[in-house]
Amino acid sequence: MRRKDSPIKLAIIYIFLSVFTLATLYPVLRVITISLRPGDRLLSTSLAIIPDGATFESYRRLFADGRFLHWLLNSVIVSVTVTITGVILASMSGYIFSKYKFVGKKFGMTALLTTQMFPATMLLLPMFIMISKLGLINSYLGLIVVYSATALPFCVWQMKGYYDTIPNSLQEAAIIDGCSQFQAFYRIILPLAAPALVITALFSFMASWSEYIVAAQILQDQGMFTLPLGLKQFQSNMSTEWGMYAAASVIVSIPVVVLFIVLSRWLVSGLTLGSVKE
Repeated sequence: MRRKDSPIKLAIIYIFLSVFTLATLYPVLRVITISLRPGDRLLSTSLAIIPDGATFESYRRLFADGRFLHWLLNSVIVSVTVTITGVILASMSGYIFSKYKFVGKKFGMTALLTTQMFPATMLLLPMFIMISKLGLINSYLGLIVVYSATALPFCVWQMKGYYDTIPNSLQEAAIIDGCSQFQAFYRIILPLAAPALVITALFSFMASWSEYIVAAQILQDQGMFTLPLGLKQFQSNMSTEWGMYAAASVIVSIPVVVLFIVLSRWLVSGLTLGSVKE
């Protein structure tokens, strides 16, 4: 029988978690504060969360500026495409690596795992050369190819681990009942892997939504800028529009927060069930 923790130990844990949570939330609150400050108080050193004379002028100017909405649309196009691509390819690749035996299977999984040992910036030069030779510089397709290539190894491993927890007998029973291999995968296995698909979709979306370095190398036309590149336009050599910068940062974070909240009930099972095999 598990022994109950002492009150002192629990108090220490709660204090530590509270301090850690406040330390995490404070920078976010400061960004929100700056976005609400009047234009003549942007450099104020006040620590008040709600500043004196709080106003939504920065948000109004942001949406009145057609550039921001255009950057938002560009980011949505790229991120949604990368998410759909990641879910489709990872769901099928993970299934094959989990349920089938073929020559090169172990080497393929090792190769995918090896790519995770290197930071994305280390792969930037070879990726750029490849995209350049394909003539995809300054195109959404080039950006989507790079984002998908960097996100897929983790997604495939994660999907493969989750498929390992699904008994093979379910697939075999479906085939005996008259399903083809694809029908058994699509109608039986895939619905059971919904938590893992959620993790794959969320990771693919996050890998492209707020990425800056790769986009800065591939996209050169300002009309094709995504949100991270667009926000950099608020900064110049002489001054920075901190109010609009902060307001845009808050808005950019909203889709990710909403996704986490909406998908939270699948996140825990998706991350844990695929990590062990019964």
